[in-house]
Amino acid sequence: MFVIAHRGNLQGRKEHLENNPEYILQAINQGFETEVDVWYVNNAWYLGHDFPQYEVGFNYFVPQMWIHCKNLEAVEQLTNSHLNWFWHETDKITQTSKGYLWCYPEVYVEDAIVVVLGLPHKLPKNLKGVCTDYALKWRDK
Repeated sequence: MFVIAHRGNLQGRKEHLENNPEYILQAINQGFETEVDVWYVNNAWYLGHDFPQYEVGFNYFVPQMWIHCKNLEAVEQLTNSHLNWFWHETDKITQTSKGYLWCYPEVYVEDAIVVVLGLPHKLPKNLKGVCTDYALKWRDK
């Protein structure tokens, strides 16, 4: 089962660090895949949840990232890329560019990635993975 660090979080929510490029890479260097919020604005790439916050180059993106496109320009730029990206706002479920089902928080669908922001607890069987702020605890579960 995938354990994906939500915005780079490993041990609980740290809003002041979320989507920080170094924070994301720290999670990847500890063996986790990460969900990152990505914007494409004025021919530049940015990380950030509510707005473009940290500028990065396209080469920053690696296969261990689950790229949540935050604007349509990011979708247009990533459409033919090799990266695993998705778009959703309040949809209960979407499909990533690599064919994975990605669920809105606390929505459970068999063979999907679910966003579980809390501590480990019993989940329905046959999930592909969890995206969580407590990646270390979920991995050690």
